[in-house]
Amino acid sequence: MKAIILAAGKGTRMGELTAAVPKPMLPVQGQPILEHIIKGLIGAGVDGICIITGWKAEVVESYFGDGSRWKIPIHYVRQLVQDGTGKAPELAKEFVRNDSFILTYGDILVPPRTYQDMVHRFEEGTFSGLLTVTEGEDVTKGGINFFDREFCLTRLVEKPSLGQIEALRTEGLLKDGDPVYYNAGIYIFKPILFEFTARLEKSPRDEYELTDAIQAMVEEGRTIAGHAITGRWVDVRDPQVLARLEQDSALGSGL
Repeated sequence: MKAIILAAGKGTRMGELTAAVPKPMLPVQGQPILEHIIKGLIGAGVDGICIITGWKAEVVESYFGDGSRWKIPIHYVRQLVQDGTGKAPELAKEFVRNDSFILTYGDILVPPRTYQDMVHRFEEGTFSGLLTVTEGEDVTKGGINFFDREFCLTRLVEKPSLGQIEALRTEGLLKDGDPVYYNAGIYIFKPILFEFTARLEKSPRDEYELTDAIQAMVEEGRTIAGHAITGRWVDVRDPQVLARLEQDSALGSGL
């Protein structure tokens, strides 16, 4: 299994912190965010990593090099046009070839064992993909997901408005007391994903969105396994989150 890390964005909400480095290279507990991710992927047994770079690409590429320091091949593809998460994975299509791959954003931190647990779940059945979720987040800022009794995806709604959430309640999909599953931004896919990203059209947000491709896969009968992350999940979205991580580090709580 291979891995793709999406690390092309500047991270504008970080302000001056990303003037000279991309957000995935900001330090957390003495290491770049990306290094934490890469170590977790290595622990899950991936045999090659492709990092999609963009803003200040040379910072990422010079730090990780060919991956020999971590004893894993690391490749790079630069994303020249920032047009959404749906098209970015296609840049690594030749890299993954016929292999399944973990796909993650370069600013999400989880316990290292998460990646191993994902692989185990993915190998339990004949799945076209796997989508991770977490609870307790504001789904209007990400996405809400629904699953069947086997915890396979039946529907996802990206950044639902308050009106859409009310409609989901009316439909009976959202019920008081039931868990609300937020898209955690880490996936596993078979290469068939690229058949669906190739068909994407821009969303109302004027972007090609990965979640649209995933929803299309579900609608065409492809089975997407769900996996609920246990332990801490952190989207390092702004300076406040970064500061809290460093404060936790000083307290010795770790990731």
